[in-house]
Amino acid sequence: MKDSRLTKVGVSGFNKPKKTPKHKTKSHVVVAKEGDKIKTIRFGQQGKTGDKNMTKRAKSFKARHGKNIAKGKMSAAYWANKVKW
Repeated sequence: MKDSRLTKVGVSGFNKPKKTPKHKTKSHVVVAKEGDKIKTIRFGQQGKTGDKNMTKRAKSFKARHGKNIAKGKMSAAYWANKVKW
């Protein structure tokens, strides 16, 4: 059975991020699943692109959100780091 959260946000499956160009503030959405916990996470600043190589901006993001990124799949910082940076 497909979870209703997947169809509501329009993603193809758990832990599969999708761009949300029409969302007012957030650029991506993902329905994160870890074990039996499921959570809808919106992340990323609309209109901003990440830097795939280590620029000052990328270093600052990773330094600022290091603890949150380490929390894993259930944090927005993890997904922003993975998808945008």
